[in-house]
Amino acid sequence: MAHALEGASVSAVNRSEVLQKSLHRKVEIEGMRQEFIEVGVSFEPFTPQQAETAARLWPRTRRHGLSLADRACLALAMDKALPVLTADRAWSELALDIEIRVVR
Repeated sequence: MAHALEGASVSAVNRSEVLQKSLHRKVEIEGMRQEFIEVGVSFEPFTPQQAETAARLWPRTRRHGLSLADRACLALAMDKALPVLTADRAWSELALDIEIRVVR
């Protein structure tokens, strides 16, 4: 999976979600940011344009149960014209103008 992360962009919103879930599971987060950077992940700010895109995605994605963090991920991909990697099979049913790759 590390090769798939090389050159990946992650929204600050998604980074926050990963940290929150890690803390909830009592996973040590010290150094986690550096570990992501070492495999080639860059963290991107959640821009006002991406916030608007994420909000506009809500009606099209709510029946699939997408959270704000999910829509922030999609908004970043749309903004940067990048594919999305997800483990959530429901995303493959989304009719969006981006490539969505289900990884499991």
